[in-house]
Amino acid sequence: MATAETVSLGPAHEPKEESINAFKQIEVDLKRTLQHLRHDSAKHEREFFAAVENLSDKQLTNFSADDLKLVRVATSAYGIHLFGKTLLPEGDSEGGTYFMFRAFIPGEAENARLHCIHTQELEQEDGTKSFKAIFTENDPLEWFDT
Repeated sequence: MATAETVSLGPAHEPKEESINAFKQIEVDLKRTLQHLRHDSAKHEREFFAAVENLSDKQLTNFSADDLKLVRVATSAYGIHLFGKTLLPEGDSEGGTYFMFRAFIPGEAENARLHCIHTQELEQEDGTKSFKAIFTENDPLEWFDT
């Protein structure tokens, strides 16, 4: 399995044609997975999607390839790992409202597959935890497994 230690993640840049095409291939799955993740996390930890709690499912998933703002790419022996940062156009957070995803394009295949939508669980110094699946423009796009 590719990890941040075994492959080199390229610099962040605006998406090029290949990344936009990969996004379009996984767009339906992205929308379905983002909705499912929000509904599932609402049962256990609402904080993941607190930044967009005012959005309906339709508003949450009202994004397209035009909203893919930043990508990073890594190549491994298995294929291409695409990390993307997508604007949620109906979000109203002052620092922008984004979600991040990871996709995989196998070696000889032309079709991308969604690997995951990024969720973050951080433990504070006092032992409390914070959770998020929605990020701002200033949050860096780095390697993630979940």
